[in-house]
Amino acid sequence: MSIQSINPVNGEIIQIYTANSENEVNSKIKQAQEAWRSWRQVPLHQKADLLMKAAAVLRTRKDALAMLMALEMGKPLKEGIGEIEKCAGVCEYYAQHGEEYLSDQLVPTEARKSYIAYQPLGIVLAVMPWNFPFWQVFRFLAPGLIAGNCGLLKHASNVPGCALAIEEVLLEAGFPEHVFQTLLIDSKATKKVIEHPLVRAVTLTGSTEAGMQVAQQAAGLLKKSVLELGGSDAYLVLEDADLEAAAETCVQSRLINNGQSCIAAKRFILLERIADEFTAIFKVKMASRITGNPLEAGTQLGPMARKDLRDELHQEVQKNIQAGAECILGGEIPEYAGNHAFYTPTILTGVKKGMPAYEEETFGPVASMIRAASVEEAIYIANDTKFGLGAAVFSRDMERAEQIAKEELQAGSCFVNSFVKSDPRLPFGGIKGSGYGRELGLVGIHEFVNIKTVYMA
Repeated sequence: MSIQSINPVNGEIIQIYTANSENEVNSKIKQAQEAWRSWRQVPLHQKADLLMKAAAVLRTRKDALAMLMALEMGKPLKEGIGEIEKCAGVCEYYAQHGEEYLSDQLVPTEARKSYIAYQPLGIVLAVMPWNFPFWQVFRFLAPGLIAGNCGLLKHASNVPGCALAIEEVLLEAGFPEHVFQTLLIDSKATKKVIEHPLVRAVTLTGSTEAGMQVAQQAAGLLKKSVLELGGSDAYLVLEDADLEAAAETCVQSRLINNGQSCIAAKRFILLERIADEFTAIFKVKMASRITGNPLEAGTQLGPMARKDLRDELHQEVQKNIQAGAECILGGEIPEYAGNHAFYTPTILTGVKKGMPAYEEETFGPVASMIRAASVEEAIYIANDTKFGLGAAVFSRDMERAEQIAKEELQAGSCFVNSFVKSDPRLPFGGIKGSGYGRELGLVGIHEFVNIKTVYMA
C-alpha cells in the first residue's frame, strides 16, 4: 500500500510513500518498548535539555517546515512559521516546568512518609489530524516525552512528509532512536496498534465520530485515552461590544488555517440591535482577505487541505441556502485554473435551528450569523449544540462578560474579547461531543502518567 502527498493548490502528487507493513509496525512497537526501558530512567534535566535542543532545531528549520505544510495541506507560509514557533515554545515550556510538574508531592498522613509520584505509562499512540500537522503533535509530544513516555505517531494520510519531518527534528536534536517514531499506516492498521499489549494509551485529535471509535476500543481494553474532537464554537457579540475590534477578531478566528480549525469561530450569535452593523463590518473584512497560493508572501487564505473536503463544504453551504439561509458573501468555488481545493470566504445569515450551519461543525471559511433577542437567548443558542470545545464573548462590560464565560457557557475554553486558542500554559480540551481529557499546562502532563501513591508506615 502507498500513501500519497498531494498539493491542494494544483492537485499534483508531491511524493508517494510506502506504507509500513504489519511486521514493520510490530517491529517499531518493540523498538519503542526497548527504548522506553532506558528512556524512563534518563534524568529529567537531560530530557529537558533535549527538548530545548528540539526547540532550536525547529527554529532553524522553520522556513522549510512551513514550506512543507504549505505544499501538503495549503497553510499560508506566515501561519506555518507561526505554528513552528509555537511548537518550539511548547518544547521550551515543558523543559522549564517538567521537573516542577513531575516532582514528588509530599502529603502529610500518619505515615512516616507518604507522597504522590508521577511515573510514565510507556508507549502512547497519537492519532493526529492534518490541520495543524506540527502543533497537534508537539503539544502531545513535549509533555509526553519529558514525562518518560515513548511516542508513536499515526498522522493523517495527506501529511506524511510532516509526520516524518517531526521524527527527523527529534533525532537531529539528539533524542535516542525509537523514543518517538512515525507509523505510515491506515485506520485499519491503527486499530491493531491500539490493541497491541505494549501500547498503554492513546490520544486522538479529530472528528467526534473518530473519537467515539477510539474511545470504545480503548475502553474495551482498559487503556487510557484523551480525545480532542470537533467544535462548533459560538462567539457572542453583545450590544456594548466594540464592533470594529470584535469583527476583526472574529474574522481572524473564522479564517485561521483557511477556516479549518476545531477551535475556529463557527457560529456568530449577535444581539438584534447590533446585528446589521456588525454583519456589515464583518463582511467587508471577510471580503478583503487575500486568497491565493500559500507559497506567496501576501496570501492570507490558502486552499482547503483536499478537494473532496472543499466539495463537501460547498454541498453543506447549498443545503443551508435551500433550508432558508441567505448567502451574502461567497458560496462559490472560484474559477482558478487547475485541480485546486480553494473555496471563497462565505457568510450565511438567517441561520436557524435545524440547519447544518446551526447543528454541525462547519470546517472551512464559512461564517454563520445567528440573531438573538436577548443575552439569555444568546447564551441558550451558544449551548444548544452537541459540541463544547470553545466559546467567546465580546463586550465592554468585563465583569458581565467574565460571568458569562465562567458560569454560563458550556465549553472547555471560554475567552473574552479574544479568539479561542491553545496555549502551553493553560489546559486545553472540550466537553460533550468535543471529547474529554486535557492537553497542555499542568493537568496535560499528568494525563499520561501513573499517579502513584507511596506510603511508608
